[in-house]
Order: sequence, then structure tokens, then C-alpha cells
Amino acid sequence: MGNRVDIKITFKCNNHCDFCAQGNKRDTVTQLTQEQVEKDLLDAASKGSDGVTFTGGEPTLHPQLLDFVKFARKHGYKNIQIQTNGRTFLYRDFLKKLHDAGVTELCPSLHGACAETHEGLTHAKGSFIQTVSGIMNAKKLGMKVITNTVVTTKNYTEFPKMAALFVSLGVSQFQFAFVHIIGTAETNKKWLVPRKTDVLPYIKQGLDIGLRAGLCCYTEAIPFCLMKGYEECVAEQIIPEGPVFDGNVHLENYSDYRKNIGKAKAPSCEKCIYFSKCEGPWREYPELYGWDEFRPVTE
Repeated sequence: MGNRVDIKITFKCNNHCDFCAQGNKRDTVTQLTQEQVEKDLLDAASKGSDGVTFTGGEPTLHPQLLDFVKFARKHGYKNIQIQTNGRTFLYRDFLKKLHDAGVTELCPSLHGACAETHEGLTHAKGSFIQTVSGIMNAKKLGMKVITNTVVTTKNYTEFPKMAALFVSLGVSQFQFAFVHIIGTAETNKKWLVPRKTDVLPYIKQGLDIGLRAGLCCYTEAIPFCLMKGYEECVAEQIIPEGPVFDGNVHLENYSDYRKNIGKAKAPSCEKCIYFSKCEGPWREYPELYGWDEFRPVTE
């Protein structure tokens, strides 16, 4: 697997999610110019990246996204991914232009099994049916679709129903990513962030549904000690290496950031057989709930 560069091309967004890790960047950070994106793509390619994720914010709101995709394809990028809320894929002509330009993967976010739950978190009326319709349009074009769902107090009981929905939509992969308590999520943490042990039964039911259907299913930011029997579903094992261009911040390798800065381990974790490959939870989580849920696996 080659490296994949992550470029946040804009922080504009037509959702207003309660868990948004980007906080108020939509109001404070200017979107990238074509010159800057092309420079970042060339720089990453020179260091071995052969994949790119265009993300944000909502990358489909950048007026030059199509140009960026074409440029990436021209300069040797094999895997071109759009990480998105998926709403603009309701427009088939727009989606087909991205497909024809070279987009290989779509990563839309869906955060509930019904409109009430999803839109209660995104605060965007109509966003549920728009995202679901976008996924259906993508599948009609034969595109690979990888969904992401942020785990919150408001949606985790619906994960089995969501998994069944993903199976019916024909997605290639789905992921339940535990909320990262930064940005808007940090502001809302008292009511937004569940305990991991409370959500695990629902996550595992969802994983079972996906696995039985032959889908690739993952969790993110849930350590191995909580995933007994589902260790192969820990996403950190398959997340590509690579740099991140995040507004004015440049991370040379996001994996290094996660392991050394973003996430944390308790002293007792050293006893765990997964210590060398487990990243631990986002460090803000034990600051909120402590370490009692995490028990080293010793055999």
C-alpha cells in the first residue's frame, strides 16, 4: 500500500454537525487556491504518495475540485478519494464528472438510520435523503463507496439498523469512528460523548451484520482491549501512512501524529499484548471518563 496524502481544500460546509472536529474553521480559514493544492500534490508525489484524499470541511463545495482531481490523475495518483457528507452527489451529472475525471472512491458520512437522527446531528434539513440518494447514484456508476459514522450518544443504538442499511445500499465498507473531542465536539462533550463500553454491544451487532454480508467493517479510536473477537475490525491497522495539509498546518505523517500526540495510553497498557500496535483512545477521552474501561489483554 502506497502513501496517501490528505488535503483539506476548504472548510466551508453545508452541514453544521454537533461533533465537527474542525470547529469554527469555516469562518476563520481561507480555502486553498489551485496553486497551493497543485503544489501540495506534487510535493506529496515526490515523497512517494500515490493516493490522495480531498476533504474539508465539505470538499465538493470548492469550485475547483474537478480540476484538482484531473491534476492528481495527470500526475500519477492511482487512488483519488473524496471524503464528504455526500449531499451533492444527489446531482448525478456532477457525480459523473468526478467519476470520469478519475475519482476512485467516495467516502460519504451517514450518522443515523433515519432522517430524524442524522439531521438531528447535522442540523441540515434534507441531508439524510440527499446523502442516501448520493450513495445510490454512486453505486449505479459502479463506484467504490466507504461510509463513515461518528459514534455519539444520539445515534449508537441505531448501529445495527445502520449496518443493515449499508448492506442494502451495497457499500463496499463502513466504519464506526468514535467521536474525537475537539472543535465543536469539545464544546458539546458533556451530552455528546458516550462511554465506549456503553456503545460496544451496538457496534458489535452492526459489525456482525456487515461481516455476514461480506463487507469490510471497521471501528476507529476503540482500542484492542475493547474489541475482543473483533480485533481485525480495528481500523488503525489499515489506515494508510501519509502527510496531511490542514489549512495552515502541515503534518508530515498523520500516523505519527495519532500515535505520539493525538492518542494516549495508560501506564497499565504496557502489560497488554497489543501494546506495540494499539494507538489507544483519543487523549481527550480518558480526560473525560478516566481509564477504568481499558484493561490490558495479557493472553
